[in-house]
Amino acid sequence: MARPAAVRFHALFLRLLVSLIPILLLLACRGSSGRLISPPAVDLPYSDGVNSGRSAGSAPFLLLQRTARSRRFSAAEGCEQTYGFLPCTTTVVGNLFLVLAYGFLMFKAATFLSAGSELLLELLGPGIIGGLFLPILGAFPDALLILVSGLSGSKEEAQDQVLIGMGLLAGSTVFLLTLLWGSCVVVGKCDLSDNSVSVDSKDTRGCSLSGSGVSTDLQTSYAARIMIISIIPFVIVQLPKIFNFASAQRLIILISFIVSAGLVLSYCLYQIFQPWIQKRRLAYAKLKHVISGILKHAQMQALGRLVTSEGEPNKQVIKKLFHKIDLDENNLLSRSELRAFIIGIQFEEIDLDRDDAVDKVMDEFDTSGNASIEEEEFIHGISRWILEAKHSVADSGAYSKKFVHDFHRKTKEEHDMLIDKSDEVVEEIGNPTLVYAKAILFLLLGTIVAVAFADPLVDAVDNFSAATNIPSFFISFIAMPLATNSSEAVSALIFAARKKKRTSSLTFSEIYGGVTMNNTLCLAVFLALVYLRHLTWDFSSEVLVILLVCIVMGLFTSFRTTFPLWTCLVAYLLYPFSLALVYVLDFTFGWS
Repeated sequence: MARPAAVRFHALFLRLLVSLIPILLLLACRGSSGRLISPPAVDLPYSDGVNSGRSAGSAPFLLLQRTARSRRFSAAEGCEQTYGFLPCTTTVVGNLFLVLAYGFLMFKAATFLSAGSELLLELLGPGIIGGLFLPILGAFPDALLILVSGLSGSKEEAQDQVLIGMGLLAGSTVFLLTLLWGSCVVVGKCDLSDNSVSVDSKDTRGCSLSGSGVSTDLQTSYAARIMIISIIPFVIVQLPKIFNFASAQRLIILISFIVSAGLVLSYCLYQIFQPWIQKRRLAYAKLKHVISGILKHAQMQALGRLVTSEGEPNKQVIKKLFHKIDLDENNLLSRSELRAFIIGIQFEEIDLDRDDAVDKVMDEFDTSGNASIEEEEFIHGISRWILEAKHSVADSGAYSKKFVHDFHRKTKEEHDMLIDKSDEVVEEIGNPTLVYAKAILFLLLGTIVAVAFADPLVDAVDNFSAATNIPSFFISFIAMPLATNSSEAVSALIFAARKKKRTSSLTFSEIYGGVTMNNTLCLAVFLALVYLRHLTWDFSSEVLVILLVCIVMGLFTSFRTTFPLWTCLVAYLLYPFSLALVYVLDFTFGWS
C-alpha cells in the first residue's frame, strides 16, 4: 500500500506506541517485585521471588521459564551490544526506549520499500514485477524480523527468541483483521440503501449499527477466500500435535514449508495473470496527479489563497474557480467544460489521458448522479481535496502556496486504492530514468535500514521481556506489528474515509492480501528457521489464534459484500479475545 501523509504516519505511530507505555509498565509491575531474582540452584519456573520459600504453584504471578539468556541478564553481567557498538541497557525504561527507536526505524524501512515498489509499479505496469516482486517486498520487513529472531546465538537462545517472531506473525495477522478492519468500517461507513448497499459519499445516519456501513465488490470477497486458503500450512503443521505423532513433527514441518512456498508462488502467479490488484494501485496514483494538478493550477491562477487563516478551505476562492471553469455560466460544470479546464493544466511526469481524468473528477464530484457538477458539489469536492492535501503534508502549514507545492511533489510517490474499469489505463511516465533512480534509491535505503535494525529490535524486545518478566510473545504481538503495519493502517483509514465503494473495495482487499502474505511467505520463513535450526514447534495456542481469526473473518467476508456498522464490533472484540486466549492456553492449560 502507499504511504500518503508521512507526517501523520509518524504522529499516529508514536501516539499508538506511547499509549502502550502505561499498559506495559503496569504489566511490568505485576510481573516483578522490583528486584532481581537470584539464580536458583535448579532451573525451575519462578515467580516474582518476594518469598523465596514459596512454591511455584502458589505464586500469584506469571510462571516464566528463565533461560540462559535471561539468567545472564538478571545476573547484572552487562548487556551485549548488537554489532558491538549499538547501545544496550539492562533497565526497563532503557529497553522500552530502544524498542520504540528501533521500531520507528523499521517503520521507516517499510515506508521506503513501499515508495520504491509503487514507483516501479508505475514504471513497469502490472505483470511479473508487480505480481511477483512487489508482494514479496511488502512482506519483507515482517519476514526479516521473523528470520533474525531465530538466527543468532545458541539453539537454546534461538528457541527463546523465536517467540518474538511468532508474536509478530500472529500479531500482524490479528491486527490487520481486527483493529484495522473494524476501523475501516467505522471511517468508511455510508448510509445503507433499501437493498442494503452503501450510498457513496452519503453519511447522514450517524452511528446507526444497521443503517450505515460499507460495501465492497465481488473481487474483494475473492481476496477473502484466497486468505482462507492460505491458512492450510498452519493446519498441516499442527497435525502431529492433534494426533500425538511427535516423531513425525520434523517431517511435517518440512511438508508445511513446501506447501507455504508453493502457496506464495501460486498467489504471485495469480496476481500476474489476474492483475486487478495492481491496476487498482496504478489507478489511484493517476487520480492523485489529477487532484494535485488541479489544486496547483488553481493556486497559480492568482484567485486567492485556497485556505483561510484558520486553516479551513476558502469557499469564496473555490467559487471563483468554479465560475472560471463554467464557461456558459449556467452554474453547472459539464464534461466538455471540465475537459477544457483539464487540457489547460500541465501535468508533470505523466502523459495523462484527458478523458480518463474527466471521468475521475466527475466520479469524485458528481454525487447527485446528474452527469454535471453543481456549485455545492464542486465546493465540497475541492474542500475535501484541500483537507487531504494538508493532512498529507501537515508540516507545510496552512499557506496554500507551500502545502499545495509539497502535496504536488508527494503525489509522484504515492498511490492507494481505486477500482473501475476506466481506471485500468496505464499512463506513460515522463523522465523514466529519474523515476527509476528514485525507485532504486528507496528500495536500497529501505532494505539497508531493515537489515541493519531488525536484529537490534529483536534483541531490545528480548531484553525488555527479561527485564519486566512480560513474555516476549505478548510484547511482539502488541508492539511490533505497529512498526511494520502502521503506515499501511493510516493509508487505509485515510482512503476508507473517502466513503466510496471502490476505495473500500481496495482497502479491504489490500488487508486480505497482507494477511495472505503473512500466512504464506512469513510462515515459510518461520518454518524454514525452525527446520534448519532443529527448533521445537510448540506454538499451538498461537496457531489456534491465527486460525480462529482468519476463519471467522474470512468466512464472514467471503459471502457478503455489505458490512453494517455493527460488524466492526465483531472485529474489535476478536483482538482482546485473541490475547486472552493465548494467555489462558499457555499459562493456565500449559499448551506452550
